[in-house]
Amino acid sequence: MTDLSNRKLNRRALLGATGVAGVLAVAGAMWRSSASATTAAAPGKFEVQKTDAEWRRVLTPDQYAVLRQSATERPGSSPLVDEHRKGTFVCAGCDLALFSSATKFESGTGWPSFWQPLPNAVIETEDTSYFMVRTAVSCRRCGGHLGHVFNDGPKPTGLRYCMNGVALKFKPAVA
Repeated sequence: MTDLSNRKLNRRALLGATGVAGVLAVAGAMWRSSASATTAAAPGKFEVQKTDAEWRRVLTPDQYAVLRQSATERPGSSPLVDEHRKGTFVCAGCDLALFSSATKFESGTGWPSFWQPLPNAVIETEDTSYFMVRTAVSCRRCGGHLGHVFNDGPKPTGLRYCMNGVALKFKPAVA
């Protein structure tokens, strides 16, 4: 090749790599949403209410980002994905029982997934962030954002409650 064609090839490679890097940067930024993207809790009053400063004191930074700012943890980062003991998954913000281990299943998504919440445990609201329509799932007691529900789960409900593990705590069943 001539020197000129090598420069064009290098320029194309550089532009292509820059484009890929830009797409990855945007995707990474979207992975952890900010408070301005969506609100963490459904509108309204909740049994457990705290000031922003109080929430920051009682939650870890990752819990705060998910529960109060609707962030999303990285897939596969939660030890609760591999939790298989009998027990109950509770809200990390207020300890409300949310899901029975009997409804947990392996979705392969990298997040703890359940086919049904416990009765009167969660509220569902429309989430239109990131140019799509999804159903957000929040704790009905404190309003903390837990994750989203999708229509691609197993029987008997056909639902997949895809929850952020950092928004949950596991309480093993007492023998």
